Amino acid sequence: QVQVMESGGGLVQPGGSLRLSCAASGRIVSINYMDWYRQAPGKQRELVASITSDRTTTYAESVKGRFTITRDNAKNTAYLQMNNLKPDDSAVYSCNAEVLIDSDGATWWGWGQGTQVTVSP
Repeated sequence: QVQVMESGGGLVQPGGSLRLSCAASGRIVSINYMDWYRQAPGKQRELVASITSDRTTTYAESVKGRFTITRDNAKNTAYLQMNNLKPDDSAVYSCNAEVLIDSDGATWWGWGQGTQVTVSP
C-alpha cells in the first residue's frame, strides 16, 4: 500500500554536509509524522529527528543546532539537512512514517530500507 524510500547518504569529510530525503508513495491521504533514526554498528538505534503534520520538530541532543528536519507535503517527503558532520554521525539512517491511508482514519506505519552515512577524513 505504502512505500518509504530514503536517499542522499554517502561519504563526507568531517565538517561537511549532506541532505537526506525520505519519500513516501502509494495510497496516501496525508502523513501524520516522519522520523529519522540512525544505527551505528554495535550501538542501539536512536531517534535523530521527528516532524509532525503541523511541522512540530524534535531532535536528539547530539544533533541539535547541526541537523534540521523539514517536510514537503505536496511531495510526501521529509528531508534531513545535516551540517557540521562528525565521525560519530556515521550510521545507517532510516526513515519511519505513519501515513493516513483513507478517510475513515486507517493508518499505515513502516520503515524505509535505510541509507548509509559515513563521515571520515
